[in-house]
Amino acid sequence: MDPIKKAVWCIESRFASDLSLDEIAEVSGVSRFHLSRAFGAATGRSVMRYVRERRLSEAARQLASGAPDILSVALDWGYGSHEAFTRAFRDQFGLTPEDLRAKGDLSSLRLAEPIAMYSDMPITLPEPRFVTEKPLLIAGFGGSFSYENTAGIPALWQRIAPHLGHIPGQIGHVCYGVSYNCDDHGQFDYIAGAAVSDFSELPAEFDRTRVPEQNYAVFEHRGHVTQIKRTYEAIWQDWLPKSGRKPADGPTLERMDERFDGATGNGVLEIWLALKG
Repeated sequence: MDPIKKAVWCIESRFASDLSLDEIAEVSGVSRFHLSRAFGAATGRSVMRYVRERRLSEAARQLASGAPDILSVALDWGYGSHEAFTRAFRDQFGLTPEDLRAKGDLSSLRLAEPIAMYSDMPITLPEPRFVTEKPLLIAGFGGSFSYENTAGIPALWQRIAPHLGHIPGQIGHVCYGVSYNCDDHGQFDYIAGAAVSDFSELPAEFDRTRVPEQNYAVFEHRGHVTQIKRTYEAIWQDWLPKSGRKPADGPTLERMDERFDGATGNGVLEIWLALKG
């Protein structure tokens, strides 16, 4: 059973009580880093955001049914004060608990329903190859993203495209997308660029990151780049649990060589997943 199904079962059976990422990861049989990445790839949100959204959705149902005491509802769903509950509730739904109770109508709210996890994986992956890559210096353009919002990543590739082949110190013609600084809340940094020999001659507008020497499992994504999410899902939900290998808390690389057509988004793109050991 893949770790996402285990995590969803754990959350749905226990989200009314205190529940931490460590506990959910333990039930899922993987590290919190593995679970965070797998859950984000599969659902487009972080684990604890899903817990929070489910709690607030159930609280909304109670309020719409006329719950007499808002503080009691807040305490039931893990909030220590009326103020903290109101702030979280307004952030999710755009109105206060008092407003919803007065309306008694859920039709305008976007409630978070339980995630339905189906038994079939979306794709079957060929076995990866395993490599040890020397340290890399990557220069390009970057930004900060989350599992919920990756819409700005294609714009980074548009921005770097005119510079490829002309970046000071560029090594070869391979392009890299690097995801790094990933945290438990589903936040990560991403840089689109190329490997360079050093950073000394780079214009100030360029972002840069150092990728340490690392062992990788290298997977091929074939087809259009917009379908890459399905490949990530298969890696994190299926291949890793079955392989017995452990992901390293390091950057993940997307590597594009002459087999990938950046103009059309079609071709072969490699996903380099950092592994422990």
